Amino acid sequence: MAMATSRLVVVQQKQPSSCLLPPSSLSDFYGIRLKHPIQYKRKEWQTRGALQVKASAAKKILIMGGTRFIGIFLSRLLVKEGHQLTLFTRGKAPISQPLPGESEQDYLDFSSKISHLKGDRKDYDFVKTSLAAEGFDVVYDINGREAEEVEPILEALPKLEQYIYCSSAGVYLKSDLLPHFESDAVDPKSRHKGKLETESLLVSKGVNWTSLRPVYIYGPLNYNPVEEWFFHRLKAGRPIPIPNSGNQITQLGHVKDLATAFINVLGNDKASQQVFNISGDKYVTFDGLARACAKAGGFPEPELVHYNPKEFDFGKKKAFPFRDQHFFASIEKAKSELGWKPEYDLVKGLTDSYNLDFGKGTFRKAADFSTDDMILEKCLVPQ
Repeated sequence: MAMATSRLVVVQQKQPSSCLLPPSSLSDFYGIRLKHPIQYKRKEWQTRGALQVKASAAKKILIMGGTRFIGIFLSRLLVKEGHQLTLFTRGKAPISQPLPGESEQDYLDFSSKISHLKGDRKDYDFVKTSLAAEGFDVVYDINGREAEEVEPILEALPKLEQYIYCSSAGVYLKSDLLPHFESDAVDPKSRHKGKLETESLLVSKGVNWTSLRPVYIYGPLNYNPVEEWFFHRLKAGRPIPIPNSGNQITQLGHVKDLATAFINVLGNDKASQQVFNISGDKYVTFDGLARACAKAGGFPEPELVHYNPKEFDFGKKKAFPFRDQHFFASIEKAKSELGWKPEYDLVKGLTDSYNLDFGKGTFRKAADFSTDDMILEKCLVPQ
């Protein structure tokens, strides 16, 4: 992997401990437009692992997961592309359901073209026997967390053409040199170490693999309280507590852009045995994200309250949905080598998420303002 020629150096300053009070077009849920549609033609290439791979118009594809968030968007794109699709899940959630903005005909067309393989991916004997009997061409592993969960899949599919893995930018070692590039040092002790070990396993097995490392993912049906955390507070008309200065820089990528990136790497020789960061084009401060969420939902300019987390004991509760540090990654490799680029800027993407999800009264987690109250009680008391 090529080393980027330049890097942005971010100098992190210590934040004051005092509480501060500074001034403070709807896209279709189903219709993800491919700006760079994949043109399949039959050809062969040889990966560095000496694996012969064929790319053709239709593949027999297995998604490990597929009924939540990323998998929902990816599965619909794969069906649109004409692939034969099977979802491997435990069967605890419906294998398909109509989505906001999706026509009845589109839903019926999609649901009639997917198959379901019910099982627990930790039941390795079942995984090996059931997958070997099916003989899939490509695996998209959306919910894999540990390397030991992947090895049985590789054993069951010796003729597998491509293993496409959803990793995380959280594997990078914390650094003062930002953004993170794919060639940067990784942290073997990170909470995503299982994903890092999975990437290492794929390399060691010599298979044709591709790994995508998203930063923070957002969009309709997000099960992580990313934008939802802000929307709850904006809807309630509450001040938004933000740790330290609020100038910490982070990065978000829309789930539909991530799904498109997953499509772009399929059968793409430039993606063979490669890692790609995937996220939005621009970075944003915590304060800027709060304001962007307000704009997306049509709310007034929010009141932002800054606080020092070290002055509070929140117990096991999480007072803010982002890591309190600069955290962002370069997506130039994916743009230059895959011809992919994000369709959604931040406000457009947040508007899409709000209008198709939270704005309709749907969300994954109920509002919990208990840590906010602790912060506001201390910060808003007249000194």
